[in-house]
Amino acid sequence: MKSFQDIYRKTENKITGIAAAPGIVIGNVYLFTKEALQVNGSVITNVEEAKKNLHEALAKSKKELTKVFTIAREKMDEVRAAIFEAQLMILDDPILLESIDKRIDAEKRQPEYIVDDEISKYQEKMIISHESYMKERAQDIEDIKQRIIRNLQKKRWESKIKHDVVVVSESLTPADTVLLSRNHVRGFVTDYGGLTSHAAIISRSLNIPAVVGTHSACQKLKDEQTIIVDGFHGYVIYDPTDEQLEFFSKKKEKLLQLQKEWKELKDKPAVTTDGVEIKLQANVDVSGEIDLVITTGAHGIGLFRTEHILDETGEIPSEDEQAEIYTKLSSRVYPNEVVIRAFDIGGDKFRLMEYREHNPFLGLRGIRFLLENKSLFKSQVRAVLKASQNKNINFMLPMVSSIIEIHEAKKIINECKTELENINMKFDRELPIGIMIEVPSAAVMIKEFANEVDFLSIGTNDLIQYLMAVDRTNDLVSDLYQEFSPVVLRTIKHIVDAASETNKPVSLCGEMAADTLAIPVLVGLGLKRMSISPATIPYVKRIIRNFSFKKAKELADKCLHLKTETEIQELIQQFFIENNITRTRNII
Repeated sequence: MKSFQDIYRKTENKITGIAAAPGIVIGNVYLFTKEALQVNGSVITNVEEAKKNLHEALAKSKKELTKVFTIAREKMDEVRAAIFEAQLMILDDPILLESIDKRIDAEKRQPEYIVDDEISKYQEKMIISHESYMKERAQDIEDIKQRIIRNLQKKRWESKIKHDVVVVSESLTPADTVLLSRNHVRGFVTDYGGLTSHAAIISRSLNIPAVVGTHSACQKLKDEQTIIVDGFHGYVIYDPTDEQLEFFSKKKEKLLQLQKEWKELKDKPAVTTDGVEIKLQANVDVSGEIDLVITTGAHGIGLFRTEHILDETGEIPSEDEQAEIYTKLSSRVYPNEVVIRAFDIGGDKFRLMEYREHNPFLGLRGIRFLLENKSLFKSQVRAVLKASQNKNINFMLPMVSSIIEIHEAKKIINECKTELENINMKFDRELPIGIMIEVPSAAVMIKEFANEVDFLSIGTNDLIQYLMAVDRTNDLVSDLYQEFSPVVLRTIKHIVDAASETNKPVSLCGEMAADTLAIPVLVGLGLKRMSISPATIPYVKRIIRNFSFKKAKELADKCLHLKTETEIQELIQQFFIENNITRTRNII
């Protein structure tokens, strides 16, 4: 049976982009463009009238965005809808508005020219940034700028389009994405944008498949043209052949079938045929994914990546705002637990530093960054403590490489507890503190590290990267990033055994657990808890329910004595065949 890889290997009629929102869509193209606004910089004679027109345009822009914000709150969670609240704040920025007013007085030029020039200054600072995140935020500000100018020119933008089409555009603003979704859009394709673009984030929230960053879709595609959007892999196929249509139609049917199976498996435990239960928890980026956590039957949240709050809002939320997010999270999954990881900033993730590091993966990231920025860390710790009244929150420290870091972090946590006690704030005084095992130093001294904390979590993404000394994002060496390397399996076994000796719970929360081929060997290595993407849970659960722990342990023992990843993969594949287990990996 052909796989996605087989189809794409031979496909010339494809456009490559970034998989921004999962799903498969077969539909017709709607090329979405906006009128390019021409800015008039001519001299004016009536300054007061110009300023009056400016403030009317600002009020109209604010009214429009308020409407979008209301729609967004109906369609998605508060955190994601807050994107529009942040845009509204720009329209109320006293410094920006005062600057524009003063320039109209001094230069006596059309307000649309002043607005364009003044806001563009902010954008230029973002665009020249080396951070893709900042470049994407510049696009959000472009929406504000164009909205004000359009209202100054008394022009209208109609968001109504044909129903049930795939919208193809150079870029989409957050407002575009929300407003277009009212027309039952089936998918989005954009030339620009990345995973952290607000259009991509909103697409995921609305469950609309999307591929972004194609660079050529608008040039290659035509209105009404039939295309296939693969939001799992990041491809767009145009003018599909009969074979391609048949392949993707079957994949869509398979997806619907598997979604039905989710419901059947939802309340069943992930237990082996000889009675060993594996606790499957969910990795969550934003609170909007909680519905998926609940519908897939996850046993709580094994990893809540708090840095994604920064990605979505574009700023550091206040202590009270964080506390509200964490409290809602705790309540939604209660009585199951939620593991909140402290901001993992730096490396390939959200960065707050204005300077560039020569090697950010070995630089100021994770717990190192937090200990250097204690006010930020303490604000988050207090927020977590405030939200811990249900006593189902665990707090985890990222990128720990020395015991001294644990000592310093625990000292700060205790300071925060004292501060809250002094104001009679209720919180979980026994809040469990854990660490991510992501670097070799922590893995080598795992027993000593385990004695300092309440729980452990193996982050295989970074652990493999550092064990193999390979940048997983570098195409030149990415083939060396091997999750089935004997080094990786032996290191995981070492960690699991040490956790058992110290009687500390250990989970695995990297992408390795999302690869269904790895499940039997991970179970055989002794892992009783895994945290994976919510959508993967039903597939992993089904596999676990089809083999015995005894056989999985025998498999793992054999793998630990092999010398190459190829030998290990072949042995695991043979295990699936011998045990008659169908291996499905997110339908892909």
